[in-house]
Amino acid sequence: MKNRKFKIVIATLLTTVVLFVACSKKFLEKNPIGSLDQNTLANKAGVEGVLIGAYSMLDGYGGAGGGWQSAGSNWVYGGVASDDAYKGSDPGDQADIVPIETFTATASNGYFNQKWQALYDGIQRCNDVLRLMSAATDISADDQKRISGEARFLRAHYHMDAKKMWNNVPFVDETITYAAGNFNVENTADIWPKIIADLDYAIANLPATQSSVGRVNVWAAKAMKAKALMFKKDFAGALPILKDVIANGVTTSGKKYALTPNFFDNFNAETKNSSEAIFSSQQSVNDNSGGSNGGWGDVLNFPYNGGPGGCCGFYQPSVSLANSFKVDPVSGLPLLDTWNASDFKNDQGIASKDPFTPDVTTPVDPRLDFTIGRRGIPYLDWGVHPGNDWIRDQNNGGPYSPIKHVYYKRQAGALTDNSFWTSGVTANNYTIIRFSDVLLWAAECEVEVGSLANAVLLVNQVRSRIKDNPTTWVKNAAGTGYAANYQIGLYTAFPDQTYGRKAVRFERKLELAMEGHRFFDLVRYGIADVELNAYIAKEKAKRTFFTNASFTKGKSEYFPIPQSQIDLSKGKLKQNPGY
Repeated sequence: MKNRKFKIVIATLLTTVVLFVACSKKFLEKNPIGSLDQNTLANKAGVEGVLIGAYSMLDGYGGAGGGWQSAGSNWVYGGVASDDAYKGSDPGDQADIVPIETFTATASNGYFNQKWQALYDGIQRCNDVLRLMSAATDISADDQKRISGEARFLRAHYHMDAKKMWNNVPFVDETITYAAGNFNVENTADIWPKIIADLDYAIANLPATQSSVGRVNVWAAKAMKAKALMFKKDFAGALPILKDVIANGVTTSGKKYALTPNFFDNFNAETKNSSEAIFSSQQSVNDNSGGSNGGWGDVLNFPYNGGPGGCCGFYQPSVSLANSFKVDPVSGLPLLDTWNASDFKNDQGIASKDPFTPDVTTPVDPRLDFTIGRRGIPYLDWGVHPGNDWIRDQNNGGPYSPIKHVYYKRQAGALTDNSFWTSGVTANNYTIIRFSDVLLWAAECEVEVGSLANAVLLVNQVRSRIKDNPTTWVKNAAGTGYAANYQIGLYTAFPDQTYGRKAVRFERKLELAMEGHRFFDLVRYGIADVELNAYIAKEKAKRTFFTNASFTKGKSEYFPIPQSQIDLSKGKLKQNPGY
């Protein structure tokens, strides 16, 4: 699964109304011929090839087009639409993101249609696997169980991503075909039961280990089911599954799940598929695919000008996010209520040629400088971040740069694609679920069921990873000490459920910042309106595009159904409330 090329020809015959007729991708060696040849593909080799095609849509780039609009990392919808990040760059570049960021988007916004097409393209490929396998005669019973388990796991994932985006979405399974005449599917039924049914099937049929590192196993299916239950607020149902995954789960290659000692190993192409990686979109480069198998969806999200990537200054961490990493100077714990009362020192409005001294005295969580690139602080192995020279427009995007998906300078050319128009296509996987996710979901469940002491242990386990490994903290440019006043403490207790809930949620904010989860977390917590309107109220003084922004409770939790999909459905798809 490291290289997603394969020699068979895939195209879509049994398309549904929810996607255009396309399943091509540049990693295919031939262009689609317009229809599936079931006599060619209805065998083990063909079915496995189509299954690889279903996996390949995890990055959001495939036959229906897409790229950064439909990135599997959800950097636009989970990051920019939250308080994690600004769109960045200049105001006019990728202007369709601005209304998403300010909660003024309409159903005609092209970003939504691209995301919809990519997700339902992935779903279609899963369904093609199941249909083809039913006609194949050379697949053993064990392989049938495994293949169908993988296909239904992936189908559940794509549907869940759509559910998080739009809530009211159609569930499309292998029985939906043009031939059956049932391809106009309504979106009025709650699809959570069907998502969970697919995951239950995957749990019952997937093995604990697999022959290829990129394939999912039974433990990934259990973690994904727990994630679904978290969104359903079924904490009592999710908790025993999470405990099982924590105690017994192993990666596809058989490694016991564990936090990596080095926090940034989760974002380094040299150390991907680690003990912490439960479910990842596999990326590869320099494989004759023209960059299509690399991290295409995040290609815009690098420092501007002469820094890594060569383009394009998007997805800039917010001032609010930087403030979140301040800690109490005595306890080393987050400032759960006052973190945003004042802004962490930055170089907003200061040219790179002018003097600036970074704040190295305010106590901060060490994860700050693995998450946010800031002037005067070493940026991986690229040297000290120069500030404005790496920022396209500070007035629009602020003073900070993203880091988590950025490659090391030493990796240029080897773990970046040499055939693409920018070096921002990398071999760095996007990890959809990592072990810290599971630990913090379990902590959240423990708080909700009243087991506060257990929640403290789980949160402290996540915090101890960085606390106990100071040799991994960012060093100053001279290498003689740390780049900032890093401090991190452990909780002794959660005095009550309200405090515990706040602490667990804030820990998830810090640990998983800039990973595309924040907006969806705020929605499932039920506090998106409070948090994001408070964010907007403060940000208006810094970013003019927030002047008329407002999160509307009961509407803004979900994005509008793409109008083009409503039109194609002949009225079967209904628009979300408020749009």
